[in-house]
Amino acid sequence: MRSSSSVGANYRASQRAKSTADFINKLKIVEEEVDESMYFLELFLEIMKDKNIDTIKNLHTEANELLAITVSSINTARRNQNQKNKLIKEYTSNF
Repeated sequence: MRSSSSVGANYRASQRAKSTADFINKLKIVEEEVDESMYFLELFLEIMKDKNIDTIKNLHTEANELLAITVSSINTARRNQNQKNKLIKEYTSNF
């Protein structure tokens, strides 16, 4: 419960990031928390065996999708940051 609620809280914090680096850092925390939630769902699958297995599998699938979206967002933000830094370096080297 704690790790899954942390996903939402940290994602919300990422939307108020002060810089691209801060945004990436907050999304890395989201990535860790989603992965932790997936771990606990995997434990539940082992412990519960046949009880509520469909619900747990659906939650695990959704967590995996959130993880993929988060990693993609991090990669995009890093690419954008690198491109911005490159443009700044090119612009300032002309002086």
